[in-house]
Amino acid sequence: MKETENFDDLIAEMEEYGRSNHVPIINEKGMPVLLEVVRQKKPHRVLEIGTAIGYSALLIAKNSAEDVEIDTLELSEERAATARAYIDRSPYKYRIRIHIGDAGENILKLHGSYDFVFIDAAKGQYPDYFRKVYPLLTEDAMVLADNVLFRGYVRGDAECPRRFKTIVKRLREYISLVSDNNEFETVIREDGDGLAVSRRLPKENI
Repeated sequence: MKETENFDDLIAEMEEYGRSNHVPIINEKGMPVLLEVVRQKKPHRVLEIGTAIGYSALLIAKNSAEDVEIDTLELSEERAATARAYIDRSPYKYRIRIHIGDAGENILKLHGSYDFVFIDAAKGQYPDYFRKVYPLLTEDAMVLADNVLFRGYVRGDAECPRRFKTIVKRLREYISLVSDNNEFETVIREDGDGLAVSRRLPKENI
């Protein structure tokens, strides 16, 4: 699908909606990393965990292979409805499917395989998401997880507030999970709130 002026206007409208309504969409420092990886990979089948208003799903669709299909998971019915309304105004309305409900449960209901996964949902669930997604990954899959450095607490020296301790512990677990797995090559990008980019290695390299 070709980029259109209307698509750019739609994205700008979504950015304004996110700012005005305090909806968490990927930040402006993290987005270039996501787009860099997607453009390099040109995925055909994408799983996104955390739809919000559909902002990143649309940008992934625009920069993927022309035959891309995206499954995106969203807990909130209200946000999913907003995302559907935006997506239906785009050239990718028939390529993006929204699954409403608990992501951990919905991953187990998915079929087929994915060559790209973007995780941007409940930070404390990242290790669980990865373990459940693993059987669905193609042999050359890439997994990108946002917010893995979480405000500098995951690798920084700052004292972590009590309310964030579980999130920070789980994000550290996620980083270990993808970094210590010899099937993957993982790079932690410090852009934005930190992104973990994990590339599955060819079997002969393992």
